[in-house]
Amino acid sequence: MTSKEIVERTLSYQCPERVARSFGDSDFVLVKADVKTRATDWVQVSSGRWERTDEWGNVWQRADGTSKVEMVRSVLGDVSQVDDYELPVIGEPADYKCVAEERAKHPDKWLIGEAAGFTFGIARYILKLEDYLAAIMLERKRVRILHNKIDVVLEQMIRNYAAAGADCIFFSEDWGTQSRLLIRPQLWYEEYFGRFQNLCDVAHQCGIKVFMHSCGQIGAIILGLMKAGVDVLQFDQPDLYGIETLAGYQRQGRITFWCPVDIQSTLQTRNERIIRDKAREMLGKLWKGRGGFIAGYYLDNAAIGLDQKWQDYACQEFFKYGRRIRQA
Repeated sequence: MTSKEIVERTLSYQCPERVARSFGDSDFVLVKADVKTRATDWVQVSSGRWERTDEWGNVWQRADGTSKVEMVRSVLGDVSQVDDYELPVIGEPADYKCVAEERAKHPDKWLIGEAAGFTFGIARYILKLEDYLAAIMLERKRVRILHNKIDVVLEQMIRNYAAAGADCIFFSEDWGTQSRLLIRPQLWYEEYFGRFQNLCDVAHQCGIKVFMHSCGQIGAIILGLMKAGVDVLQFDQPDLYGIETLAGYQRQGRITFWCPVDIQSTLQTRNERIIRDKAREMLGKLWKGRGGFIAGYYLDNAAIGLDQKWQDYACQEFFKYGRRIRQA
């Protein structure tokens, strides 16, 4: 099987010959459209400090030698400014030429089109998070003006990624703290569920899948995300839920989890046996030789303070036991 076939069979639970993976000879190629927006390169503004502006107009900061960034200024200072705010134009087909080029170079790989986020993940930065969360409660009509503008742009982006040959869109939205959802689940269903459903419908009508990353504990909306049409949930902390709990979601619908062994608990033990055992548990409970699981790898070992060897132990188990004839 090609990488693309393995991923297709993984998502449809049709018994791929091995577990799909995002490390080593990865099954995936990630590409981001070359859209001309407000985005700038990183510029050094003082000793040890760098800044850049993103495509929406927000300003970010980082220190030398690290991938950790923080937003220092939102493009909008107040929700009252949403009427006059012009979103970047990301719907021009010509800006997706690089996607078509990657498709041509990697016909047998699963091509991921990278998106900045869905509605929440973009709006929470256009307005500073605390102001945005307050506005959701107190000025919902005005926030919806912003949400509607964002959704129009995202629909255009999805259609262009599909037309250029992407197999899915992949977006990041951190919805949770370490213990709970950032907002009440009822509010999520009231304001965001329908938006997720519409954007997933657009993607599926175009023949592509929807992959979502989130940090934090978002168990309160996983079933909602599944119902809305999200095909893959990428979690770096699967132990926040428990592997058996994630397996329980799979018994309620055809959801695929894309995870490394947990970066905050399992890997931090620095115990080879615990790490290897967890990798086999994930294969045995989430993959089972029938699909539904992608073996992941956290790309920034330095950010989590670990030597690469600890993730390598997990990868070795995924390689060894992630074959249908030798499943855990």
